[in-house]
Amino acid sequence: MAPGDGVGLHLPNQPEFLIAYLAAARLGAVISTIHMPYGPREAADVLRHAEARVVIAPVAAGDRRPAAALRDAAGALPRLERVIAVGDGPPAGALAFADLMDARAGEDGLPPPPRAADPFVMLFTSGTSSRPKAVRTDYRRFLANARLNYAEKGMGPRSIMLSCAPYTHLLGLYSFHLALYAGAASALLPAFDPAGFMQACAALRPTHVFAAPAHVAACRAAGLLDPRALESVSYMVISGALAAPRLYRDAQNALAGGRVGQLWGMTECQCGLYTRPDEPAEAAAAGAGRPARGNAARITGPDGAVLSRGTEGALEIRGASVFDGYWRNEAADEAAFTEDGWFRTGDLAVVGPDGAVTITGREKDLINRGGIKINPADVEEAIDRHPDIVQSAIVPFADALLGERACCFAVARPGTAPALGDVTAWLADQGIAKIKWPERLVLVEALPLTPTRKVVKGRLEMPEER
Repeated sequence: MAPGDGVGLHLPNQPEFLIAYLAAARLGAVISTIHMPYGPREAADVLRHAEARVVIAPVAAGDRRPAAALRDAAGALPRLERVIAVGDGPPAGALAFADLMDARAGEDGLPPPPRAADPFVMLFTSGTSSRPKAVRTDYRRFLANARLNYAEKGMGPRSIMLSCAPYTHLLGLYSFHLALYAGAASALLPAFDPAGFMQACAALRPTHVFAAPAHVAACRAAGLLDPRALESVSYMVISGALAAPRLYRDAQNALAGGRVGQLWGMTECQCGLYTRPDEPAEAAAAGAGRPARGNAARITGPDGAVLSRGTEGALEIRGASVFDGYWRNEAADEAAFTEDGWFRTGDLAVVGPDGAVTITGREKDLINRGGIKINPADVEEAIDRHPDIVQSAIVPFADALLGERACCFAVARPGTAPALGDVTAWLADQGIAKIKWPERLVLVEALPLTPTRKVVKGRLEMPEER
């Protein structure tokens, strides 16, 4: 491998992920992460757009065989040269991660260390359709966020960080960078489930926990928000999706001596806003907090004018960790930045008297399912190919556990009445990952359209469940 080559990491939170992540960074590779729920089609799309030469994947993940599936897909990925398999019994044609660990090389065989301005990661913000938005960021921008903010999160050499979020997700990577700068330990949770998380907290005694609202809601629903298991936690960050204030209050009640914090971020800027652990307990329930050190935020109206505090508008941000443009996507850049250089987040927000920001909604179509932002475009495209469906549109609906789930509004062909099971079976046959499937289906006579035949999703009203 040479500096600048692409590397895909398709692994859960395990030592091999962090070893590979740090090794790839030392080599100057450009790292792209691939969520574990992704199937071979979605993983291959990420690798294709990232122009990756190497991908590291597990031999087994439940009943799936990701390394073998990516080896089989390599023929359609002209840049992909190597599949490295983690685990016992690597498939034929793949390199074993364990063998590479045994083949230790000296410093003499390494290229010069990367520079601050060199590319570090390429992360995808809105799915893996034919025109994804990719953020290709250098070391200076991507690491500045953690370097400037770890101390304000109360992290130091005695801290122990545990991330419920996968390291393939921005929140997971950010939490790991915080631990590195603080000299803290990282406790690994390979896969989240409420009982396993609570057992890990009781055994590993983390001081800092990073979670999405869906993680906390799942623990609450299972009756497992146990103060005894969480007694070591001094700061629990909840981030990744909008959540009701009650969720933050319930989490706070489960922390004997710690504080719950809310954090808002995006791949384009990482941590943009957060509440500090020395703020009142109600702060996290009230809003997303003040801008991260090194960044600034403002609220603007439809005409671009900056609005006064207390007035809802569009949230814009700029600063040390804000990216400088999408990878090879000038059209997206034009829409993403204002003339004076602020990034348009697509979210709606209001600033309170103390300067803290509350997120009130968003302008985007992305579905935020448990902190994973899902672009429904390729799912809609696949559904529209179903023989019994004329046209479809997928929109989010509120869910107490995951924040949002997906509902498909569809126009059926005359004389047919497809059910949700028909649609999901079709999507499975099309190779669409289950995490992207709609979880409700509403048949309508027609979808609301603009004169140019674009669906007006804001006019689709969710019927009451029977």
